[in-house]
Amino acid sequence: MNFKVCSLFSGSSGNSTYIGTDKTHILVDAGVPMKNIISGLKQLDVNGQELKGVLITHEHSDHIKGVGAISRKFNVPIYANEETWEAMESKLGRIDSSNKRVFYNNMDFYIQDINIQPYQIPHDAADPVGYSLFYKNKKISITTDLGHTNNKIIKAVMDSDLVILEANHDAEMLKAGPYPMYLKKRILGRKGHLSNEDTGQALLELIKGKVTHVLLAHLSKENNYPQLAYQTVASILESNGVKIGNDIQVDMTYRDRASNFYHIG
Repeated sequence: MNFKVCSLFSGSSGNSTYIGTDKTHILVDAGVPMKNIISGLKQLDVNGQELKGVLITHEHSDHIKGVGAISRKFNVPIYANEETWEAMESKLGRIDSSNKRVFYNNMDFYIQDINIQPYQIPHDAADPVGYSLFYKNKKISITTDLGHTNNKIIKAVMDSDLVILEANHDAEMLKAGPYPMYLKKRILGRKGHLSNEDTGQALLELIKGKVTHVLLAHLSKENNYPQLAYQTVASILESNGVKIGNDIQVDMTYRDRASNFYHIG
């Protein structure tokens, strides 16, 4: 009776995370083509027909690219708040009205035996959210695509057993890189993306709760690389007395393949 989680794809080229129990299988985002998601699920012994819902964080294409096709092929409900629906519906193709599910931020709801709590995050989208998901006494949180953290977000994520947290870029790589200035300002802005250092600082707060695992997510292909993200976060934690591998496990997600498959029980 474990709570299961696996990042199928993570990065600016597309995002999708599997979360499940023995009887419930859901996705958070579906930002790659449907065939890629089906292939990723197959590795976990999950069939697309078993999906009970897709939760959408926001309407950017790297989070919704495959969701319309998945909903049509497998008759899967899509869950998003009202402003996100307004921003993305025209991009999804025909969606059966019974599969259009609207939730309200900061109000929890259930998909079968999984309790879901959406919370607002700061990003340049219509009404972006992160999610905390609960099964029995276990909690998994997904917080990516945000320009900064604040007390409300830390409180929403606190006491998760596992957190998928953005570590998008190295600030110095971004500043020295080839992106145009407007894009650099957007990424570095309050509604942009978390840097590796931002992530390390946020984890110093979250480690005060019961978090045992963190997966670093949504790494930039141009302005970051996995070893740098890991080393930056680990250095911040260890310099503040946190023992990697003892107090917390730090792992990676990948843009083109699945992460480790976690069973939280």
